Amino acid sequence: MSGKQIKRVSLGIAAVTGALALTATGQAEAATPRCATADLAVSLGEPKQLEEATGQYDVPLTFENVSPHTCGLYGVPGVDLVGPDDPNGPVYHLPRVDDGVRVNEVPAGSTATATVTVLSQVPDSIGSGGSTSWTPSKLVTIPPGQTDALSADWPSGLPVLRQDAATRPGSWVNGILADPS
Repeated sequence: MSGKQIKRVSLGIAAVTGALALTATGQAEAATPRCATADLAVSLGEPKQLEEATGQYDVPLTFENVSPHTCGLYGVPGVDLVGPDDPNGPVYHLPRVDDGVRVNEVPAGSTATATVTVLSQVPDSIGSGGSTSWTPSKLVTIPPGQTDALSADWPSGLPVLRQDAATRPGSWVNGILADPS
C-alpha cells in the first residue's frame, strides 16, 4: 500500500470508530429521558464576585428534580433577564457557552446547576444603546431540550451592564453540571 492509501484507510477507521462512539454516547443519553420542565424547580443562589474579573459575578442557577423519577439534564439552558424598560428593551437574552457535561442523570430530589456570569453595572459604564443602571427583576429560563419556561427572582442588589450588541459580552450562561450528591 502507498502512503496515501494507508492514510485513507486510517481516516476510514477513525471515522467508523468515531461513529460508534457517538452511537454509544447517544444510547447512554437516550437511556434516561431528559428532564421535562414540569419535572423541575429553579432557584438562584447568592452572587459571587469573580476575583479575576472586576465587576463580574457568577450566579448559580440551580435546577431541582421535583419528580419521582431520575431524568437527564445536560446542555445549556436558555436564559433571559427581564426587567425595566431600557434602550435595548426589557429583556436581555444571554448568550450560551456549552461547557457542561454531555450526560447528567439527576435522581429525584437532586439538583444540577448552570452558572450565569454577569458583568455588573459600574460607575460611568454605558452599555449597548446607551443603557445605564439596569437591574433585572427576574430570570426566565428554558431547560435544555424543552420549550416551557421557569422563572426566579433576580438578586435585587445586582445591576447588569447591558451589552446586547457586543460580539464578546461580559454576561452569559454556562452549561449544566452535576451537583455533588
